[in-house]
Amino acid sequence: MSDQKSLKLIIKTIKSASKKDLIRLYKEAGWWEPSYDKHPEFLNHIVEDSAVFVGAFLGKRLIGMGRALSDLASDAYIQDVTIIKEFRGKGIGRKIIIKLIEKLKGNNVDWIGLVAQPGTSSFYEELGFEVLKDHVPLKYKD
Repeated sequence: MSDQKSLKLIIKTIKSASKKDLIRLYKEAGWWEPSYDKHPEFLNHIVEDSAVFVGAFLGKRLIGMGRALSDLASDAYIQDVTIIKEFRGKGIGRKIIIKLIEKLKGNNVDWIGLVAQPGTSSFYEELGFEVLKDHVPLKYKD
């Protein structure tokens, strides 16, 4: 088997991914809830039912992901962008965002938004996003 340093990074759209890889990404991002252990099959839908799902691969290993929810006609929301911890800070997240934008624009999506975690807006601003002044993100709660 090749050394990781000799493997080429590939950023591509995908329609399926192994649950094991997705669980690792979600756990390392801090998104994994204990209740998910009982029904991890929801992960199949996250990949398959996203308008665009981008994976970052070293060889066959999924080391990063990002996805967009969209009607693929006008609006899209980018979410769930994360990279395995050992590969963070190497520009992989940037490449995932760029690939998502390319795919969305290729479908003539003209409004692309996201909700950034606190302290990360400058990363997204460097990629062409701007803070929506006078707008507040809201979340439905039960």
